[in-house]
Amino acid sequence: MKPISIGICGLGTVGYGSFTVLAKNSAEISRRTGLEIVVSHIATRRIKEGQDVGDVKVSADVFAVAEDPDVDIVLELIGGYDTARELVLRAIANGKHVVTANKALIAVHGNEIFSAAKKKNVVVAYEAAVAGGIPIIKAIREGLSANHIQWLAGIINGTGNFILTEMKEKSSEFSAVLKQAQDLGYAEADPTFDVEGIDAAHKLTILASIAFGIPLQFDKAYTEGISKVTIEDIRYAGELGYRIKHLGIARKSEKGIELRVHPTLISQDNLIANVNGVMNAVMVQGDAVGPTLFYGAGAGAQPTASAVVADVIDVARTLSHPENAIPALAFQEGSLSDISVLPISEIISEYYLRIMARDKAGVLADITEILGDFSINIEAVIQKEPRDHDAHQLLSVIILTDEIQESIMDEAIEKIEALGAVGGKVARIRMDKLED
Repeated sequence: MKPISIGICGLGTVGYGSFTVLAKNSAEISRRTGLEIVVSHIATRRIKEGQDVGDVKVSADVFAVAEDPDVDIVLELIGGYDTARELVLRAIANGKHVVTANKALIAVHGNEIFSAAKKKNVVVAYEAAVAGGIPIIKAIREGLSANHIQWLAGIINGTGNFILTEMKEKSSEFSAVLKQAQDLGYAEADPTFDVEGIDAAHKLTILASIAFGIPLQFDKAYTEGISKVTIEDIRYAGELGYRIKHLGIARKSEKGIELRVHPTLISQDNLIANVNGVMNAVMVQGDAVGPTLFYGAGAGAQPTASAVVADVIDVARTLSHPENAIPALAFQEGSLSDISVLPISEIISEYYLRIMARDKAGVLADITEILGDFSINIEAVIQKEPRDHDAHQLLSVIILTDEIQESIMDEAIEKIEALGAVGGKVARIRMDKLED
């Protein structure tokens, strides 16, 4: 059989990393596939200093790769939405298989892309789109395919995890640690996608789809960032035996699917609470297997390239019979469920509340009375003692609650904020036991 020809679109960190892995491990890859896999065409605006691609054909136009009749598999590694979407759809229209690391593309346009691929009987693989070098897509689609997945939760953005880790370990404010992350290259000049949860929501959308057999629905994912998490919140959480992590959580219930990214208090004894720095981790609960944990590097040239090349190998193995490939979203196309994604107002959660209240008699009683009126049970309270008895001094009152519906908590918080002795907004962080 003739060699499998690869066309790489984008020679950035992941693109060049994939090129080097394919070259460096070519013998091992051939042993695994029984096929020779070669890079025949690269599209990039320029070859950067230190990049050596040998005598491989190089084009400035990514669409030249999609139109190249000699290319069997197109690697879409340019990122973004519009150009990437057009490139992938054109490659599919030309009967080429596609491998992508583009989580935004899959989360937003995946339904359209997978439908087009099905009609042309080609494969679109996207392992590298979620959690870098952790093979979480393959684990859910294949290794856990005998299970009803009940829930999954993950630290799936390394930048946010680095920031919260540094805030905890060095008692540094969010703004200072964000600048540090930018200086180290972990965060972009515009960090919105990372710190506001958009990047994690792209990834969670994909994981939820393959876990529960639902269409991709990024527009229904709830996202909340970490920019409002304070040193005080991290310290108080620690005093109560918890850590704050920026989690993506997807859970299936009788009411529907929870699809949410937000700061979350979890027990410091939970394994995922001890995942620090830029590392990623995903917990998956299946009805047969129970809880499982997947941990590793969530980004970087070599870890992400590892996932890209693993997809190339999988596609190469199915080239002769692509109809036998595992469905893109793990379930057969006609078997996807129409179960609805719940709005955040309908989720049930425990809560951490930080209330800034004046040092006046009866304030805590007023707060607890309001919570009681809404049938919200209190699990723990920390009331900081004043340095001096100044009635105008604002003190922190920390309350952990039992489970309650979000919409009810919203009403209770509104009533608490209306108290004359309460200053400013109530800080609210959801809690999760990460159990059944």
